[in-house]
Amino acid sequence: MSVHDEDILDFDFVEDATRETPPQRTEGSPRPPSVRSGGGGGDGPRRPQLRAPRPSAPLVRLVGLVAFSILLVVLLTVWAQGCAEASQQDTYAEYYAAVGAVGADSAKIGDDLATLLTTPGLAQEDLETNLGGLVQQQQLDVQRALELDAPGPLTASHEQAIEALQLRVGGLQGLLDTFEATKDDDDPAVAGEQLAVQGRRLQASDVVWRDLFQSAAAPVAADQGVSGLAAPASVFVDNVTLYSANSLSAIWQRVHGASTGGTPSGLHGSQLAYTNVLPGEARLSPQTETTIEVSTDLGFEVGVLNSGESQEVQVEVTLTIPKDPNPIVKRGTIDLIDPGDTKVVTFKDFPDVPFGEDTSVQVTVKPVAGETNTGNNSAEYPVVFSLTP
Repeated sequence: MSVHDEDILDFDFVEDATRETPPQRTEGSPRPPSVRSGGGGGDGPRRPQLRAPRPSAPLVRLVGLVAFSILLVVLLTVWAQGCAEASQQDTYAEYYAAVGAVGADSAKIGDDLATLLTTPGLAQEDLETNLGGLVQQQQLDVQRALELDAPGPLTASHEQAIEALQLRVGGLQGLLDTFEATKDDDDPAVAGEQLAVQGRRLQASDVVWRDLFQSAAAPVAADQGVSGLAAPASVFVDNVTLYSANSLSAIWQRVHGASTGGTPSGLHGSQLAYTNVLPGEARLSPQTETTIEVSTDLGFEVGVLNSGESQEVQVEVTLTIPKDPNPIVKRGTIDLIDPGDTKVVTFKDFPDVPFGEDTSVQVTVKPVAGETNTGNNSAEYPVVFSLTP
């Protein structure tokens, strides 16, 4: 047997000795002390139990701090984005309000121009004075627009809005220059054509504003996350017919006639052409009673014919329905009617008509200056108003 084998035998012997069954304890004998790890005796050696290492307190705090920092960064990012979006919305809203005020003032100048050109008895001197004032007002609107700070993405669209306003200045100045240059001429057709060139410039300004500013701004604002806002409108020419060569030629004649005597010359006349019930356009008759079914869309359409040889302006039309204690009275005005043309005035909103009784609809066209035949200016139509079945 080798020394190595003896060592193994000795180790096995020692190990067997330690595994011997402990002596049985008789009743009343003392309990032997327990053998703990590292000591002798007791019930034998116990194997140590493996436990997961506990993280240290500083590491837990570090992990919590990192998680809180990440959450804080996320919240700050979301908050910053929300603030940026709100700021963007406010910026566009403020700009639209400012440029809208300029556009509204310019549209008011267009209304004032139409009123000026359709003023009865307007003389050349008064035309030039008032038209010059409108030119100055429109120049101020251009200056106001130039001073506005448009959002960066809307810079190109804003430049088009300024271009539209400058076209209006040019058109107004062109009308003034043409009226001054032709005041001693005697060919209204030539003057009307020259004035119509300036009228087309005014109409072009509306196209530029609508297409190159108002419509073009919408997708740009949407790309910037702006919602619920729209670029403002600005309409300078509300009645395109007013700026046609024929109408401006007649206006030129009327202004020259007023400047050379002030008394209308030639044949003048306005005639009530027809009265229709809306909706449906049923024609009323002075001789036959008409039953009218009342609805929320009830209205009347009155046609007025220029039966004279001269352009007529500011033609007043009145519609009356007798009713106790107060009659229903509606009024409308036709800005301009050229010779032989028929223009329409529409009356709406009749919630309190007298139901179930014989009554009438009375229509009157106020005679124009110089009109001598007024027998065809009015009519009374017998009617009965009934509820819609």
